[in-house]
Amino acid sequence: MNVTPTIWLITIAVTIAFFVYEFFAHVRKPHEPSIGESARWSAFYIGLALLFGVGIGVVSGWTFGGEYFAGYLTEKALSIDNLFVFLIVMSGFAVPKAYQQKVLMIGIIIALILRGIFIAVGATLIDNFSWIFYIFGALLLVLAYRQAFSDHESDPANGRFVKFARRVLPITDDYHGDKISVKLDGKRFFTPMLLVILAIGVIDLVFAVDSIPAIYGLTEQAYIVFTANAFALMGLRQLFFLIGGLLERLVYLAQGLAVILAFIGVKLVLHAMHVNELPFINGGEPMLWAPEIPIWFSLAFIGLTIAVATVLSLRKTRGDKIGPPDDDATPPAGGSAVSSGSTER
Repeated sequence: MNVTPTIWLITIAVTIAFFVYEFFAHVRKPHEPSIGESARWSAFYIGLALLFGVGIGVVSGWTFGGEYFAGYLTEKALSIDNLFVFLIVMSGFAVPKAYQQKVLMIGIIIALILRGIFIAVGATLIDNFSWIFYIFGALLLVLAYRQAFSDHESDPANGRFVKFARRVLPITDDYHGDKISVKLDGKRFFTPMLLVILAIGVIDLVFAVDSIPAIYGLTEQAYIVFTANAFALMGLRQLFFLIGGLLERLVYLAQGLAVILAFIGVKLVLHAMHVNELPFINGGEPMLWAPEIPIWFSLAFIGLTIAVATVLSLRKTRGDKIGPPDDDATPPAGGSAVSSGSTER
């Protein structure tokens, strides 16, 4: 796939422009988006992502198009899992609904920056060290195990990093609009909004470790990796308000993602065997007998897994109350939603 520096610059510039527009058009003025607004923009961004994938298929061939769609599906599913943890963070810190858009926007921008860094590092490693596929594969298998048995019951509001920030920084007890810092009695204080952003930043780092090796198991094209991640993150803010309480009904999402991560981990190990150069494995010779999983199978497997996890989740939680948590049940701004823990998943 031939991607010139000019195409890279245009793609990055357009991505930044979308997020700048999002901020000034929707986030700058604090408000809680309506279901209609969220649905329209979610549909727009998903449609744009699909149209872009078709464009890759037409211009560069459907092998690359299939890699993009498989990567986009995987990253979108991981992003929805990310939203679930964002929900825990905002409940733990009792972020007022009018200010949740700003928190989500900052979290998404941090996620995109971190993933951009990981993409660049991953591309460099792959170009220079074929054995990195063994490392990525093993990492994904470990992450799949953790994902399968993750219950999301840790409390980011009382994580170690946030507790450290409370000790070293002057933090107010209450929010002051959507401000990160305020001046009270001539002294500068930070608001709980800073702690929310710090917690989300740590969570974004953890999710970047999941997502980048996963998509590199589907494509070695850094451009596809970047655009699939960018489109998966675009519209995530609106999706949060659109599906709201539905997040809590996706009880098998973690297990579905674990299956996907394990599948991609196995795919990476098989690929590493196929391009093996390590002298202590098969004498440094490629194991050409190792099967290569085709992209069409990967795309079908990922799509089917997400569909099955969603259907089983909705069937299990049929009849459960749908909607956002009761505002009366949320704890104080600096308080805890659940038992003390860390940001680890």
